[in-house]
Amino acid sequence: MAKTVRLEPIAQETSVETNGNLLSVLINKDLDVLRECGGRGMCATCHVYVKEGMECLTPIDRRERRTLEVITSCKPNSRLACQSRVLQSGVVVELPPGMYINSIKDIEALIGRRAEQDLLHPLTGQVLVEAGKLITRSMLKKIEDTTDLNFASYLSNSSGI
Repeated sequence: MAKTVRLEPIAQETSVETNGNLLSVLINKDLDVLRECGGRGMCATCHVYVKEGMECLTPIDRRERRTLEVITSCKPNSRLACQSRVLQSGVVVELPPGMYINSIKDIEALIGRRAEQDLLHPLTGQVLVEAGKLITRSMLKKIEDTTDLNFASYLSNSSGI
């Protein structure tokens, strides 16, 4: 039987089959979710805040807890949508503000423009460029020098948690 999930701040309700994960809800609503790790609970790109109904979801397992520990925008009500299975209706989730980037090329394409929203690191959720900031070549160089965006390398080096 389908369960109801509400998405904020877009104020939309949708349904998901019992034991379906929240990631499927986000994808079905055509929301821009990168799902870089393929739903294995190893990245921040499907990070959501559960505003209501945490008890209506499956409990957090060890892998999800370890991933949440490295997400800089993590709160007590944080979950990874790919790991959160809906058991009952009444779940209300809020998407973190910002846009996760796949690679430095995503930012390169924006040089000379202001970021329309925060640009976020796909593993940690760290804000790489704040909304409203002008994206310059020097900013890009600083991000390249201080931030590892090699996601494929991370996945190949990570052990099964």
